[in-house]
Amino acid sequence: MLDLEKIIQKCRDNDKEAQKTLYDTYSPVLFGICIRYAKDKYEAEDTLQEAFFKVLTKIKDYNGKGSFEGWMKRIIVNTAITNYHKNKKHNSNYDINEIKEVSIKGNNFSAADYTSEELLNVIKTLPDGYRMVFNLYAIEGFKHKEIAKKLNVDVNTSKSQYSRAKKLIRKKLEILSKINLNETP
Repeated sequence: MLDLEKIIQKCRDNDKEAQKTLYDTYSPVLFGICIRYAKDKYEAEDTLQEAFFKVLTKIKDYNGKGSFEGWMKRIIVNTAITNYHKNKKHNSNYDINEIKEVSIKGNNFSAADYTSEELLNVIKTLPDGYRMVFNLYAIEGFKHKEIAKKLNVDVNTSKSQYSRAKKLIRKKLEILSKINLNETP
């Protein structure tokens, strides 16, 4: 059984075995967060390594109030956002008018209709800005005002990117649904 307080204290003392235990315990969950923000597996792995290094170097700052996992998740999300800003100049820029959306009426999608891998793949295909806003709002629970501040965009930009992300997701899920129906014997 993992005694988290002891592991944290040992990590504060730079105990390599405790650091490995902490990484082995939490990296799968933290990698799941990284993959939602990254373009690919390699970028997610880099983000995880960078963020976990921050966790280990800042672990002395963790005051024991609140969830330790939540504290680490904030570091992961903030690292992903920082990497997004650093890589933004290298990422493809999408003109909002170039994105074609289809309003899908009468389709009620359920998470049960798709595997987590399918849903993740759909989210990963979103343009970078849409993906960031969608993850921060729908998954992490940030408000648009907070997202705007984190991403250095206008609040209305955050709202419109979230709205457009949802429309694109619906469109992609509809296509995926048709593909899945055609594969069913």
